[in-house]
Amino acid sequence: MRIISGIYKGKRLTAPKTLPVRPTTDFAKEGLFNILHHRIDFEEVTVLDLFSGTGNIAYEFASRGSREVMAVDNDFGCVKFIKKTAMELDLPIEAVKLDVFKYISTGNSSYDIIFADPPYAIDTSLLKELIENIFLCNWLKEDGLLIIEHPKQVVLSEVTHFTESRKYGSSVFSFFRHSE
Repeated sequence: MRIISGIYKGKRLTAPKTLPVRPTTDFAKEGLFNILHHRIDFEEVTVLDLFSGTGNIAYEFASRGSREVMAVDNDFGCVKFIKKTAMELDLPIEAVKLDVFKYISTGNSSYDIIFADPPYAIDTSLLKELIENIFLCNWLKEDGLLIIEHPKQVVLSEVTHFTESRKYGSSVFSFFRHSE
């Protein structure tokens, strides 16, 4: 995996092969960040990265100047890798080992951008519940953006707050905002 832009543009990171992850491809990540580039000021946003895995998305936001990035994953090895990499690169990323559904139920903070890349095998009803709880527990700031990465077989367009989706290979990014 590589960081596409920012202070660590081009930096390659190699995660341990033992991690139970399916990182977002560079192709899909580049497409996503091209969209975001025209919508947000990276230096002004706070970011919550759910099901963070290797931290691929968290590193990209932090490299582009995001001042606060929280990465949440349930795997000890993933969290350890994210913490180690963030420390080595001096990136403002905090990583916590916790089940994402338990983390979201605490509802104690809010973010400008929330990115979630759950396992592709997750039940669609659980994915919809996650989206609903993010809004219900006020995790997303009023003008914030929730982005869910999922396989193309999953359709989220009927979920409340859905605004659009973009497909990159076998991955889809669905975008959600607070209703007007």
